[in-house]
Amino acid sequence: CFLFLVFYLAMIYSHYTGYPFPTAPPVDPFAKIRVDDCGKTKGCFRYGKPGCNAETCDYFLSYRRIGADVEFELSADTDGWVAVGFSSDKKMGGDDVMACVHDDNGRVRIQHFYNVGQWAKEIQRNPARDEEGVFENNRVTCRFKRPVYVPREETIVDLHLSWYYLFAWGPAIQGSITRHDIDSPPVSERVVSIYKYEDIFMPSAAYQTFSSPFCLLLIVALTFYLLMGTP
Repeated sequence: CFLFLVFYLAMIYSHYTGYPFPTAPPVDPFAKIRVDDCGKTKGCFRYGKPGCNAETCDYFLSYRRIGADVEFELSADTDGWVAVGFSSDKKMGGDDVMACVHDDNGRVRIQHFYNVGQWAKEIQRNPARDEEGVFENNRVTCRFKRPVYVPREETIVDLHLSWYYLFAWGPAIQGSITRHDIDSPPVSERVVSIYKYEDIFMPSAAYQTFSSPFCLLLIVALTFYLLMGTP
């Protein structure tokens, strides 16, 4: 009986050392942003090249309601920060701003700011929760939630109201944001409601030249002139 027990234990040991227990597959620390949901189950803004997505647009933002929260996803072609501002007009100043900042340790942190004129002041009271972010392929990408309703306060707006959305991104120095990349960052054409999902594309400066009516008219005139020839 003793020999049988030794033999049995030896077989078990040989079996498990030869065939180790399977390990669980690695978990993706940041789920990629889905753009096929844009205009359906979430609203999106895309700024950049026509047809761009969350990984190729100069700037990308999405929003969707989840219970008493709004979930935001932001991504931009930068190694510093990407932000969205909620404004009563189309100008910078007096705006509630949420920014995702890439720090020197490689982390992406969600910070709350308030625009005082042309200067962004960090506010310690941060309404963001369920924060996550990543810096990959020279892009800052993040996802977070914030409540739809908040107690009345100057630096935090109620998202059930409609606001103009200000879009900005730029470099950071030691985890602190600096001036945005372009002189005139894009702004939503009209106020945005979190209860309406749209997929809005805004061409960047490089793609706006040939889309303006004046430029199209000039191209038509030049083409006509070349086809007819000079007298």
